[in-house]
This record gives sequence, C-alpha cells and structure tokens, in this order.
Amino acid sequence: MTHRADIGVFGGSGFYEFLTDVEEVWVETPYGPPSDKIALASVDGKKVAFLPRHGKDHHLPPHKINYRANLWAMKELGVTRIIGPCAAGSLQAHIKPGDFVVTDQFVNRTWGREDTFFDGPITTHISAADPYCEELRQIAITQGKDQGLSIHERGTIVVISGPRFSTRAESQEFQSHGWEVINMTQYPEGMLARELGICYVNIALITDYDAGLEGDPSVEPVSHEAVLKVFQENNDKLKDLLYKMIAAIPLERGKGCSCADALKTARG
Repeated sequence: MTHRADIGVFGGSGFYEFLTDVEEVWVETPYGPPSDKIALASVDGKKVAFLPRHGKDHHLPPHKINYRANLWAMKELGVTRIIGPCAAGSLQAHIKPGDFVVTDQFVNRTWGREDTFFDGPITTHISAADPYCEELRQIAITQGKDQGLSIHERGTIVVISGPRFSTRAESQEFQSHGWEVINMTQYPEGMLARELGICYVNIALITDYDAGLEGDPSVEPVSHEAVLKVFQENNDKLKDLLYKMIAAIPLERGKGCSCADALKTARG
C-alpha cells in the first residue's frame, strides 16, 4: 500500500471532524469493509490516520461496527499507535460530566462480537492483564494535566453491547463493583489492536451519569441527546488533547512498552 500513517485515531459519537487538509483513502480488508474511508493528514510532522468508528453519518450502532476491519485497515497503513477516545457514562459520583478518564482496565459485558483475529488453526491466547498501553496512558495523563483538564489517571470501563442504555438495576450492579466508566465500543477495539501489536490508549470523555446515580433522584437518566450535548461542549478540549498527544508521542516505542511483543507469550 502506497499510503502510510504512524498514528491512528478512532472517533466516536459526535466526533467526526478532527483533521484538516486531508486525503481520504479506502482500505480493503479480509474482514470486510471498515466503518468508512480513512482520512490521512500530517500533524506535527507525523502522518495521522483518522477513522470514525460509527461512520461519518453515524449509521453503525456499536454492536454492528466491524472492529476487525477497522483495526486491520489501520495495520495495513502501517499504524503502530492508536488513540481511541470515546463518549462514556460515569458510574461514580466523583467522576463528573465533562471529566476525562484515561482507563487502565476494562470489563467485557458484550456478546456476539467478532473479537479475535485468531480463530485457528494456531491456538493463540493473548494476555489481557494490562490491556492499555502504559506509555501512551502516561502521555495522555501528562498532556491532559498540562492542558488543565479534569482528568482521572485510571479507571475501569465496563463495555455493554448496546444500543440501549442500562437499566437502573444493571447500572447499580456496575456501580457496586466499583467500576468507574461505561461505554459500548471499547471492546473488542483495544484487544484487537493488541493482537496486531499496536499500542492502544482510551480516553473516555464523561457525558452523563449512567441511569442516574443510585439514591440521587436529582440526577437524570442518560439520553442520547444529553450525551451529544456534553460531548459537543467538550469537543475542542478533546481535539486539543489529541493534538498535544500526537506531538508528544515518539515514533519509536520506549523500552517499557511491550505491546509489539504481545504474541511472543501467546502461543506454545
């Protein structure tokens, strides 16, 4: 492939315009079509590839996204680092709408998604103990603090299939476990990146309290309209953070990053 990129960015709900002066390319994959054309542009001397995971016109609900095709397309372009921002709900009172969370763990509550490239014949068991790239997480945290954002340095994100939001009972269960964030797209996106040896970091922009906080009748249950409203209000902050992260990400991975070696211990 003649088109190349160093860093990939997946855009989520309400986040479809990120790069300027772009060239759009279509990438064929053995897993079918990705969500949309990929926009290529230069940012701070680095080639960046941007793909809206729901498609530009938001025609793909979270359970219908072809995650394998999206990740494979990034790999085909030569991407070695991916930033995956997303809109997310808060499960804890101290994490407020407008805050940012650099997640360090996930809990998968989705079902039926194509979530691996390794369907055989070689049995492959990827470690998910530390699913997010620590090097990229630290860059996100540092740049977020320098920007003056209300940023949480870690958090567990529970991923539900959607497209419906949680019941109050489900939300109460998630809260009771101490999990901080809820979303519909973080699985299997991050783990598929890991299977391909690509560094991946999630930045969750909190748009709401999921189903309201238990015992607090003043908090309204989440709605899609409210999610988009808060996301748009904080869009510029997220864009600035991404630009600063891209500038700070070194082209060569640090010695402490083991993402590229994920397969070394995954096969007997």
